[in-house]
Amino acid sequence: MKILIVSDTHGYEGNMWKAIKREEPLDMFIHCGDIEHMPYELKEYFSCPVHVVKGNNDFMLRLPETERFEIAGYKVLLTHGHHHNIYRNQDAMFYYGEENGADIVMFGHIHVPVVARSNGVTIVNPGSISLPRQQDGRPTYIVMTVEDGKEPEYKIMYM
Repeated sequence: MKILIVSDTHGYEGNMWKAIKREEPLDMFIHCGDIEHMPYELKEYFSCPVHVVKGNNDFMLRLPETERFEIAGYKVLLTHGHHHNIYRNQDAMFYYGEENGADIVMFGHIHVPVVARSNGVTIVNPGSISLPRQQDGRPTYIVMTVEDGKEPEYKIMYM
């Protein structure tokens, strides 16, 4: 199973579409918020499941704040993260996952890619595919692959 995870496009979807074209075919597409427009077009484009949550800049969109779903038996909690004080301490995302019985917490907001694991919870942030904040300034996204009976693998990809 191949899953494309992006975040924080902020209305600049050019790199997102490049990543989609580069990574297709996909089994799932996930956007961790701050899309700012066009989430419905994404759902029409893909024939696979699409998950998109509301970011702090998505005030005009009717999107859920969080989504819960499964990927190959792993419980996933998807949120933008802006309600969790994640700039100061990403541990809040681990606790959020533990409190909600999630194996994986996917979030956006900080514009920096993160894949980390603690106490049985993996936190995943694809960074920003449009407005990156990490030192090298390169747009990022994550490709997650899952095979039955194996741990998920996460690869940070650069544009």
